[in-house]
Amino acid sequence: MVHRQLCDYKTGIQIEAEEWWDMYKIVKKKSLNPTVSFMEIDAPFIAKKAEPGQFIILRVDENGERIPLTIADFDREKGTVTIIYQIVGATTKKLDSLNEGDSLQDFVGPLGVPSHTEGLKRVAVIGGGVGCAIAYPIAKKLHQSNAVVHSVVGFRTKDLVILEDEFAAVSDELIIKTDDGTYGTKGLVTDALKQLIERGEQYDEVIAIGPLVMMKFVARLTKEYGIKTTVSMNPIMIDGTGMCGGCRLTVGGETKFACVDGPDFDGHLVDFDEAMERSSMYRDFEKHHYEAACHLFDKA
Repeated sequence: MVHRQLCDYKTGIQIEAEEWWDMYKIVKKKSLNPTVSFMEIDAPFIAKKAEPGQFIILRVDENGERIPLTIADFDREKGTVTIIYQIVGATTKKLDSLNEGDSLQDFVGPLGVPSHTEGLKRVAVIGGGVGCAIAYPIAKKLHQSNAVVHSVVGFRTKDLVILEDEFAAVSDELIIKTDDGTYGTKGLVTDALKQLIERGEQYDEVIAIGPLVMMKFVARLTKEYGIKTTVSMNPIMIDGTGMCGGCRLTVGGETKFACVDGPDFDGHLVDFDEAMERSSMYRDFEKHHYEAACHLFDKA
């Protein structure tokens, strides 16, 4: 095994790059719903330093593209890192073709600034769709710190619900919302959050992670009540060290880079409209490559 230390040029933080062709072995894989999968990866050096809110960048094979995925969980004793991903493009399609016992080419991290949880006593954690995979480890850490955690998670329909048992185990109250009312209660996560606030719940902070439009409206709601709100941004990333500029955002009128300044930011300062416009720039390109990958797998 070759173990290298890389340095984030902006923060000076040492990140771990583990290299060994038999490293990054998939020790566990399961499907969470028709489009979302769970993998537990053998990566002891990353597991040793990982914290909630951080991410890794992986390559499936030597010719593959680099994609960022949030660390959904980690086990320092076992030396494993958990990733949860949605099958939306060619690379995630290729990733999902791997099985237990297979290995990834590269697995680098932990990257990004860990989520701030110190000193928080009462928190509402809001998750939307696959963003719940990012929200869960934060809720878990808050629970372990004896904070009161109210979790609100939203999905389009019952078949897409993930991590219900995991959230229930770390939440003092768990509310599940679905767009069509097939599970939990019908409506949006903002509906549930507003009800919690109006019944008198006092929160030190609201942490919202999910689709950009969801985080935008959560932040708009909490601003009315003067509640500090943190959002996790996941724009296009390439190198993950702040050098390419692909993940730039406007926050409080200033340019920030999600990979080194974030991914967490003050939700009341993020320019969500700009972020949504940038996130849609490569949608047609991604769709084309996803369809090409599907045809390739169909022929295999």
